[in-house]
Amino acid sequence: MAWIFSLSAECGSEEISASKFAQHFMGQILTLSNGSPCLCRADTFQDIENNWWCRVYPNNISELGIDSPESAYLMTELGILLYKHLRLAPPFRYALVGVEVDEFRTHSELIEDLPNLSIPGLVLAKKIEQEVETLQIFRIFSSGYVWQPYEGEIYNPLMASPDLKNKLNELLAVS
Repeated sequence: MAWIFSLSAECGSEEISASKFAQHFMGQILTLSNGSPCLCRADTFQDIENNWWCRVYPNNISELGIDSPESAYLMTELGILLYKHLRLAPPFRYALVGVEVDEFRTHSELIEDLPNLSIPGLVLAKKIEQEVETLQIFRIFSSGYVWQPYEGEIYNPLMASPDLKNKLNELLAVS
């Protein structure tokens, strides 16, 4: 199974909004500090609430998730580049960068959870922030948007190594 690193943005009920968002990223080349170019691809889809999403997924990045400290570093660097490009994107309601972030919350789930929700990297349109009480950790992201600052991607050896996971399970079985 592939673990896709992407930027996912919920763009509201109009398909044209998601299409414009996708066009903004489609074909953009983000260059990492190691010289690797990452070509952005984008697609759009509807969620169960009939809202439109755009998924931006660069190539030349692991599809195994974060399987080493090096992949965590590269994905974090790529995440920063995606957020930088997001500042100039067409309107959207909320967005997040990470591994498997597609439809991380429907609009109604987000509104319900927002007063207690801490998701580093979450970008919100100010309109949403004004509708619902939010945590004090939100800061200005760009004109019309706030965010919980991105903290980067994390390598978790217990998730990446079946051998280590088995050793932990053996330890837990003993106790």
